[in-house]
Amino acid sequence: MVQNIEHRVLRVNMKTPISEKNMKELQQYLTSLPIEEIISGLHFAHKRWIAKKGGFLMVGRKSKIKREVHLLTAEQARWRLNNWKMMIKNYKEFGYSYPTISRIKKSLQEIIKIP
Repeated sequence: MVQNIEHRVLRVNMKTPISEKNMKELQQYLTSLPIEEIISGLHFAHKRWIAKKGGFLMVGRKSKIKREVHLLTAEQARWRLNNWKMMIKNYKEFGYSYPTISRIKKSLQEIIKIP
């Protein structure tokens, strides 16, 4: 079965200036990718942008965890776990989300297990 493919012209209004290089790259993507993939990618990018702009997306979460536990000794990790309620309060004041705090706790528990 042969589909009747109609070529259409798409006109896009951009809120921000776009360079010639970016315009060519965008044109390449639009001509080489299937429309379903383009829409799926734009949907993902839009949702990520909304979350980032709204403060819901904490980019670099792993680096925050590493920064908190990187140089801790087992004794220091044990102290933090023994005073965990106070540590939660501190982490919330730093703006960490509960999933990030949970990952920090898991990393502290792993430090204690390592001899």
